[in-house]
Amino acid sequence: MSWKEKLSYELFEPDRDQSPGEIVFFKLFELFVLFYTIKFAWEWGVYTQFRNVEVVLPLGLANYFDISIFFDYNLALINAGFITIIGIASYFRLGYKWQYMVVMVLLHIQYVARFSQGEIPHSQNLIGMSVLCFAIGAWFFPDKKQMPRFVMGSIIFFIGLGYTSAFFAKLIGTGFNWFDGRHLWLWIGEKSIDILSREGAWSPNFLQSLALQSTAMASLILLIGWFTELIGFTMWWKKLRPYTTTLLIGMHFGITLTMNIRFDAFVIQLILVGFPWYILLDRYIKSTPKYLKRWV
Repeated sequence: MSWKEKLSYELFEPDRDQSPGEIVFFKLFELFVLFYTIKFAWEWGVYTQFRNVEVVLPLGLANYFDISIFFDYNLALINAGFITIIGIASYFRLGYKWQYMVVMVLLHIQYVARFSQGEIPHSQNLIGMSVLCFAIGAWFFPDKKQMPRFVMGSIIFFIGLGYTSAFFAKLIGTGFNWFDGRHLWLWIGEKSIDILSREGAWSPNFLQSLALQSTAMASLILLIGWFTELIGFTMWWKKLRPYTTTLLIGMHFGITLTMNIRFDAFVIQLILVGFPWYILLDRYIKSTPKYLKRWV
């Protein structure tokens, strides 16, 4: 068996029987993705409708047509409504198998309309990528067993690839001195100004104080986070996945404590996909409810 086939078995587990716990967990995870999809769609829609005036930086599809049309005529809100309706229909498997693909395209349009102002966050990207995996899975792998395995396996693959790619992006963009502790000092200082302007006061927490007192300590903090990103790809292997996930979650808590940057949806999704929750569910589920069988 080649390494590609071995990796495929680690991610998609084609030989493992589908259990009731796996079915229930997949629907709960799908509900999580749907919730954040609808949440982001409306948040971006309201912001676009009432605050965006002109395009400062076109992104994605906005490079090919004038996205500013979504700033008027309530189009951003209408788009959020379509995302909500089609997303719910997709969750309950009402309609066509390509509906998730429509949700993905509409959500992308909502994203590029909202973030056409020059600042591009990436804290929502993992949800968008998950919608893409659901879209491909529903269209090309609609089987009751194949779709959950493809969706979860592909999400895990892209999470691992994303974190490891982030390591090399920093290496290529800055070089080996990326983990210089003075960089962390700068980022802490920038965020302190944001908090000071918003709340009128700022004081460093324990970890920030520790980093600001020593260049070596600040460098060590960055190096640990950087190394954690490097080994992100080890999520691809089932036995290593819980340990890698734990390190990634710890890295995000460290980012929050040092730079006040929160990745709520990221961390929740890591918790959901990084551990074999279906095993825990199987202990309490004797048989799969009939209504779940119709949904999956």
